[in-house]
Amino acid sequence: MEEKIVLTANENIRCDKYVAENLEGVSRSYIKNLFDDGKITVNGQVKSASYKLKAGDVIEFTLPEAEEIDAFPEDIPLDIVYEDEELLVINKERGMVVHPAPGNGSGTLVNAVLYHCKGNLSGINGKMRPGIVHRIDKDTTGLLVVAKTNDAHMFLSDQLGDRSLSREYYALVHGNIKEDEGRVDAPIARSENDRKKMTVTCKNSREAITDFFVEERFGLYTLVRCKLKTGRTHQIRVHMKHIGHPIAGDKTYGVKKEEFNLTGQLLHAGKIGFIHPKSKEKVQYEAALPEDFKKVLDILHNRRERED
Repeated sequence: MEEKIVLTANENIRCDKYVAENLEGVSRSYIKNLFDDGKITVNGQVKSASYKLKAGDVIEFTLPEAEEIDAFPEDIPLDIVYEDEELLVINKERGMVVHPAPGNGSGTLVNAVLYHCKGNLSGINGKMRPGIVHRIDKDTTGLLVVAKTNDAHMFLSDQLGDRSLSREYYALVHGNIKEDEGRVDAPIARSENDRKKMTVTCKNSREAITDFFVEERFGLYTLVRCKLKTGRTHQIRVHMKHIGHPIAGDKTYGVKKEEFNLTGQLLHAGKIGFIHPKSKEKVQYEAALPEDFKKVLDILHNRRERED
């Protein structure tokens, strides 16, 4: 059953810090999400995470019941970039869903990792996502980190929350971006017209920031490198569309007629960096572009040479 938490403050401290210090097995990023969603109240009123508590303040919220994992181990090949007793760094292929959902309990990254790790994965936050610290979209390729222990999961999740876990993506977008670099600072929320889509809006939205850097121009296309400052659902795809440069191959946010026969968006999580939970040293991993992405770039390079 769901667990109702009631805490009584006895000191002058930020509300989010006080909650984090008084709960075990829950990451700061998860607590931040509770605040962002208005699910934590102080004396019956919704407060911000930065609210300074006073002695006697009563904090209330409910932790969801831990769900049974429907996923089962499956012998699915994984491209493992790094592994130790604390975590794995995986280069996810296009078309693979990260975690199971109703109607999709098989063939996911979780199924594959359960088999590979023989079930030895973290299970914090009461979600059906064992070991999953963050995710990338089904048709996005590239790196993500998976935690094997609860301590590693919380340590990595806290870095995700305070934005010290760095992620860089490469994307081929439509159009010629004239600026060498830029920032898209535009809040994102689920679309009211189509619940499967996200959109830039100020209504019930959350902060979303993407920095981009032009790597190469091809006239009708631009290769960009994107750094995530936040991690909202479909963030880079929505932000690129928002500035008029949707990602090539994007079936949801892209153009209607694509030049290339693509099976998904040309968006690749190429770099990931974080403080290792055990060694406490900064580590960084890279993954080369997938073959279909490189093939399109080869076509564009050849076209540009002919035009020159």
